[in-house]
Amino acid sequence: MPPPLRLLTFTTLFPNSAQPNHGIFVENRLRHLLADTQGEIESIVLAPTWWFPTTSPRFGIWSTYARIPRQEQRHGLTIHHPRALTLPKLGMYTAPYALYRAAARHIRAHRLEFDAIDAHYLYPDGVAALFLAREFAKPLAITARGSDITELPDHTIPRRQIQRAIAGADALIAVSAGLKSRLLELGAPDEKVTVLRNGIDTTQFRPPPSREATRAKLGFTRPTLISVGGLIPRKRHHLTIDALTHLPGWDLVLVGAGPEHASLAARAAQLGLSNRVRLLGPRPHAELPAYYAAADASVLASSREGWANVLLESMACGTPVIASRIPGNPEVVQSREAGLITRENTAEAIAEAVRDLFATPPDRAATRRYAEAFGWQETSAGQLALFRRITGR
Repeated sequence: MPPPLRLLTFTTLFPNSAQPNHGIFVENRLRHLLADTQGEIESIVLAPTWWFPTTSPRFGIWSTYARIPRQEQRHGLTIHHPRALTLPKLGMYTAPYALYRAAARHIRAHRLEFDAIDAHYLYPDGVAALFLAREFAKPLAITARGSDITELPDHTIPRRQIQRAIAGADALIAVSAGLKSRLLELGAPDEKVTVLRNGIDTTQFRPPPSREATRAKLGFTRPTLISVGGLIPRKRHHLTIDALTHLPGWDLVLVGAGPEHASLAARAAQLGLSNRVRLLGPRPHAELPAYYAAADASVLASSREGWANVLLESMACGTPVIASRIPGNPEVVQSREAGLITRENTAEAIAEAVRDLFATPPDRAATRRYAEAFGWQETSAGQLALFRRITGR
């Protein structure tokens, strides 16, 4: 049997002991790749983070970086967290080179051996990975995941560097057909881009033995919508809150953390909805199935997504979804059993979709069966074929 193909998974988006939910979608894909290929692939994870001198919580996210260990183990994977230096107000422009320098030093110091680089996110990670690929003469695959190609190319310097990374990579992966189209717009040759969607772990995300008991435990007493995701502008949680003004008798639960927590709470209060909107903050990934299952529908009002894992997570727990009309979402929501895509991206359209869906609600078992078709095996097989191709295996 030939030796395993050794990947260097390079990304700043990877969970760690200080940020257990950070980039968990990257970890999930890698874990399933290693399990599904049964020893044909191995991986070392190089997940740089930013240097900061103190762990004092008064410094917010910067002190969180300081709490990340230099090396740790997760699910049998060794994760290295070298420190990179960033400059105030210049980080967007200096980040690729800073990450590359920190990673290159770490690779040499620890004598890390690998056959190919598996990079995630085009900027700054993919640009830094291109520098590494050239220095260590290794083939490079970069996965585009969302705002790295839908938002960051709006800035002139990042756009140029993203296009260099697209040109220099040996292969590109898009997690949806919508993102592949965007890569082509940025100059990627069609034959270089492979669409490999994210999957869902249906053993973790599944209906509970008793949905009624789960609802009672979590305090869900009325028809309830749930939105899971960061409290940041592009998630547009304010639209879902506003939709409640058109949905008397419905509650909303928001699961996630972010800078908009206070403004969203204020919006709910201003609309007289404080008793119907619950901002729960972040929850461990392992607790999410109970929240999904207890809800009647999940709402994703985002302005941009690559492939929204939260939609499949909800469906796998038997809960249909209401999703915004943006590229990527129609690839996930393809039947009424899965849920509905909104007519337009407004609060009124969200409320309209909720009323439409629950006029004849889908069977929750059918919603679960729909999600079961989105396992990881096909994606793992596609990755294996791609890495074999770029390494000449």
